[in-house]
Amino acid sequence: MPTINELLADESIDLAATADSWEDAIRQAGRLLSATGNVDPSYTEAMVESVKNNGPYIVVAPGFAFAHARPSSAVRKTTVSWLHLTEAVEFGHPKNDPVRIVVALAALDSTSHQQAMADIATVLSKRREELDAALTPAQLRQVLGGTAPTPATTDTDTDTASYSTEPKNKILTVCGNGLGTSLFLKNTLEDVLGTWGWAPFINVEATDTISAKGKAKEADVILTSGEIARTLGDLGVPVYIIEDFTSTGEVDSALRELYDI
Repeated sequence: MPTINELLADESIDLAATADSWEDAIRQAGRLLSATGNVDPSYTEAMVESVKNNGPYIVVAPGFAFAHARPSSAVRKTTVSWLHLTEAVEFGHPKNDPVRIVVALAALDSTSHQQAMADIATVLSKRREELDAALTPAQLRQVLGGTAPTPATTDTDTDTASYSTEPKNKILTVCGNGLGTSLFLKNTLEDVLGTWGWAPFINVEATDTISAKGKAKEADVILTSGEIARTLGDLGVPVYIIEDFTSTGEVDSALRELYDI
């Protein structure tokens, strides 16, 4: 699968942008996608509508938004854009506002971008200060292509309901489209499970809200954002709200509560 640097063209990078609203920021990120010739402008409208319909669930980490929409005929090749704002803007997220970095994804299918999403999630959790300091595309690419040690984790509070079910050894991560933000959370969850030594025993599936309603009873738990949790309602399994999709500490805390560790 292609890496983030392979999907991110130089003409799709703007590290000194200004925006007067979240919608303006997404539209600018969309224009950077279209600059490659791989994505029609109509895709930008779909990204904006996704936030209008589902709320600011795309703000997956403090100061970071991941704009995307479902695959469509508007996308001819999987493409990523990177917009760094000189002044942060509000998206309406209760914990992760204001946003300074907006990354947009136009996916041709549901799989070709998964490695790139893992790349971004890893860099966000381990090299965020370097991302914020990148002033040129070359500096950005150097950060995106590197690695760093895993930082110490801290626990955060999670709100859950009580359910008594037989373990199914499956966890769903859910977002509006099942293509972008849920993959960030899936990557973080798999990092935690790997640290625990549980990765071979727990199946993690990233999915969308519609599919999650049908798959919920196959899972032990659903991890998602507050906005998506309200959309899902009560599915008969616990739903854990994760504020920072790149925080291993927050996910670790949720799993410890779920599995009573």
